[in-house]
Amino acid sequence: PVFLIPEAPDPSIMDGHGSGLSVAGVVMEELRNLLEARNRHISKALSIAHGKPLHIVRGEMQYLHASDGTKYLDLVNNVSHVGHCNPHVVEAGQKQMAILNTNSRYVYGGITDYLGRLSSTLPESLTVGFLVNSGSEANELAVRLARSFTGNHDMAVIESAYHGHTGMLIDLSPYKFRGPGGHGSPEAWVHVLPIPDTYRRPTIDYSGEAMEEMKQAGPLAGLLIESMLSCAGQVPLPSGYFADVASAVRNQGGLLIADEVQVGFGRVGTHMWAFQESGIVPDIVVMGKPIGNGHPMAAVFTTPEIASSFGGMEFFSTFGGNPVSCAIGMAVMDVIEKEDLMSHAHTLGERFKTGLNSLMQEHELIGDVRGRGLFLGVEMVKDRSTLEPAATEASEIVDKMRDQGVLLSTDGPLHNVIKIKPPMVLNHEDVDRTLFELDNCLSVV
Repeated sequence: PVFLIPEAPDPSIMDGHGSGLSVAGVVMEELRNLLEARNRHISKALSIAHGKPLHIVRGEMQYLHASDGTKYLDLVNNVSHVGHCNPHVVEAGQKQMAILNTNSRYVYGGITDYLGRLSSTLPESLTVGFLVNSGSEANELAVRLARSFTGNHDMAVIESAYHGHTGMLIDLSPYKFRGPGGHGSPEAWVHVLPIPDTYRRPTIDYSGEAMEEMKQAGPLAGLLIESMLSCAGQVPLPSGYFADVASAVRNQGGLLIADEVQVGFGRVGTHMWAFQESGIVPDIVVMGKPIGNGHPMAAVFTTPEIASSFGGMEFFSTFGGNPVSCAIGMAVMDVIEKEDLMSHAHTLGERFKTGLNSLMQEHELIGDVRGRGLFLGVEMVKDRSTLEPAATEASEIVDKMRDQGVLLSTDGPLHNVIKIKPPMVLNHEDVDRTLFELDNCLSVV
């Protein structure tokens, strides 16, 4: 079976009168039944999070509550951007659902108000938005737009990138096609650029190698690149890199597509969108995950010229931009702005990084601390000279932190980077608690 099913509760897990299961026994029996159902009805391709089954029954801002009463601090769920079950977002969705929900072929104020609000956060050239249902759908649309506008077909991506689960995007995701079950080598039209990793490859001319790779590729439709690399190990792009690859792809006839699905909406702490720090304006920007705080939404923004390049073919998403989604999206923006979550992310990110750097001085296992705002990575190594990855140790730390009620996860090509990308409503006490527990776990691994 995919999931290990606990043994049936034994008679010792009875209530004090021997007349039935105790609360613990009921919880175990319910979990057992759920796992049996998952094994019957859910594909083996879907893994389970955090190393063991967690029966989560309620979300509350930065916390998740399990059926056994455990309250977990969630440090990895960047989808619930403004907090699990944020009351303002929930109310907005409920209210709109009771009034109207239809498709975008009808005229209603919600969709244009929302697109205008998103556009106001972007460079002034990016005024036209497409609303869809997922980051995968948005990235696929961005590639279609690039191909239609340029007349070229080939695409460039970064090693270890993940851009979505559609057929096209699996072919554009080295994280998938070079991972378990993948075909190992890219399609002929996919050109993979090395990770500009300043920790593992500190002396490389990252821009030079990327420009040479694109030059060898010939005409390109576009470069699809995360503004900060996530599955590649929470890697910030080196200074000047974004500008250089933008110039390089445009020299090859292509467009620059900024994938902000993981890092957008103020998470980096200094800007609404991570690409803005570079001063470069992408041709297309893709938004997803945090856009609806768990509601299935995504968006693509581009220029009027690029948006009109489909040549008469209609674009329509059945659910994209419906009134309920727009109301929820507006509510998410309300919370980000009214609670100044971007500045909050900057303040807490600095507190986190300071604490993590302090732990790095005490624990040799930490090789690098990186990231911005509330998008951080902690790379674990067995030896700081050889940089031998400590993947087993990283997983062990994540498991120990889970047992202390703090949810983390690992990522990166070597599976040795602990990632931190929590709901933006985290507080100072949460940061300090995490650092305290992490210190304890590092001391025994």
